[in-house]
Amino acid sequence: MTASSSLANVKAPGNVSFYLKEEYHVENGTMLGFWIYLMSDCLIFAVLFATYGVLGRSYAAGPTGADLFELPLVALNTSMLLFSSITYGFAVLEMQKNKVGSMLRWLAVTGLFGAAFLGIELYEFAHLIHEGAGPQRSAFLSSFFTLVGTHGLHVTCGLIWLVTLMVQVGKHGLIHENKRRLLCLSMFWHFLDVVWIGVFTFVYLMGSLP
Repeated sequence: MTASSSLANVKAPGNVSFYLKEEYHVENGTMLGFWIYLMSDCLIFAVLFATYGVLGRSYAAGPTGADLFELPLVALNTSMLLFSSITYGFAVLEMQKNKVGSMLRWLAVTGLFGAAFLGIELYEFAHLIHEGAGPQRSAFLSSFFTLVGTHGLHVTCGLIWLVTLMVQVGKHGLIHENKRRLLCLSMFWHFLDVVWIGVFTFVYLMGSLP
């Protein structure tokens, strides 16, 4: 940016005022801020995991994880989320090649996998509640619904963000701002995968043990 394009109003020395004609954005400022957000999200899930660790065996004479969890269904659900992470990686590769069409197709596939994950999770919740194993049944189920439901809420927000970015890319193309937003969503999506692996291992696998 030249001095003539960045300075609009210059007064006497010692009393200089100016304004930028273009929007000012600190380089890598968004990525740093998003990393800070992810760290705060880590703290939230750490608290939820700790809560489940304390209350996960408080069944109140009710059903246990071994009685309720259907591991084949949970494994299928896990594969949906992991596949969505892979397809998002393909979308990022296409973005780096500036191939808008193929990138949008991979993002659409990612959205379908994410929606399938949510659908299976909602089916599981509805089935548990129908069986009388709702969040009010015991401390174990309260902590379970809170932890898994919070993760599902994050996936829902990620899907909304994904659709919004697809519309923006379709309208404005792969401008610098959209690339930055896509990379932020990539970090968020992979973060949810890591959290879910913890949920699958700590909640479902260990909870299914007698």
